[in-house]
Amino acid sequence: MAKERLRVVESLAGVPATAWNAIAGGDAGADPFVSHEFLSALIETGCASARTGWRPQFLLLERAGAAGYELCAAMPLFLKTHSYGEYVFDWAWADAYERHGLAYYPKLLCAVPFTPVAGPRLIAACDADRATLLAAALEMARELSSLHVLFPPAADAGLMRSAGMLLRRTVQFHWRNAGYADFEDFLARMTRQRRKNIRQERRRVRAAGIALRWLRGAEIERAHWEFFERCYRRTYAAHRSRPYLNLEFFLRLGASMPQHTLLVLAERAGRPVAAALNMISGKGICGRYWGALEHVPLLHFECCYYQAIEFAIANRLQTFEGGAQGEHKLFRGLLPTEALSAHWLRHPAFANAIEDYLERERAGIARYVDELNEHSPFKAAESATSITMRGTR
Repeated sequence: MAKERLRVVESLAGVPATAWNAIAGGDAGADPFVSHEFLSALIETGCASARTGWRPQFLLLERAGAAGYELCAAMPLFLKTHSYGEYVFDWAWADAYERHGLAYYPKLLCAVPFTPVAGPRLIAACDADRATLLAAALEMARELSSLHVLFPPAADAGLMRSAGMLLRRTVQFHWRNAGYADFEDFLARMTRQRRKNIRQERRRVRAAGIALRWLRGAEIERAHWEFFERCYRRTYAAHRSRPYLNLEFFLRLGASMPQHTLLVLAERAGRPVAAALNMISGKGICGRYWGALEHVPLLHFECCYYQAIEFAIANRLQTFEGGAQGEHKLFRGLLPTEALSAHWLRHPAFANAIEDYLERERAGIARYVDELNEHSPFKAAESATSITMRGTR
């Protein structure tokens, strides 16, 4: 028996959850998005499947042990037939390929579907195993147009750059806990105008008769999940697009990962009118999805930002990630933060053209972040210590 082997699987059903979660950091404080439970829920409920354009091609590195081969590293790969649900936009690249008579799809993608949150993509305990995974993924991509790795941590991104991949930098908005005693302490660090605006927004929501509460884990019952899924579908319908996730996925999430789930429920006279779903990890809280059955001015900001920040302060969590894009988040205390992706394209001419494009884009992103920092919502002393895209130019 060979000392180690690489293999590709289309499901995690044959991979023990304990073995997968052990290399992914274990349950306590782990990144919930790369857990066996989260990825299996996406695949087994049909949300991430060949039918939806997300065919799993998970790469496993296994070593011979006393009881046979044991999992020691993994990479969540998907064969993509489109670019939906990624939050790093390469539609222009696909269009350029098509205009030149070349096929951009299928492409090979390493990501957590529908989740613009940074986390381990080369899931391994040592650099040697990460390098082995990356080399195998690049070899797989030689049969396709490209390989794309979305939202890797900086260390993984450095390894990818050393392997010849192109790095792309985009901007997200994250909140950082500066040791706030409560929400009022958070507001006290902001400029007078921003503090005034936020208080006014929150008063208007209360004046509309809206009360909000947090439901965690087992407190989220089936009726709550059914209501939330209605809100979620309504959000996508309002944007004339199809939702990525289904009720079965949300029920599975609540049953298998209760310690990571937080539902913010907005009610009027005891009747639910809106909801926002957050995921909790050891490092902080991530806002994921929201929706409302009726329009209440400013309720989106209350449900999706202010309640999450209050929860983070109350539970001494260090970060709140508000999702992709959205300059409006800056004025509510979320500061610009670098988000990375790595790309390899088989066609040399296109690779060169995209490398030139990324250089220009990076300069534009740097100017954009400078402009954002000029409009920081915090007082000068607080803004000077804000975390932005330092050292990335």
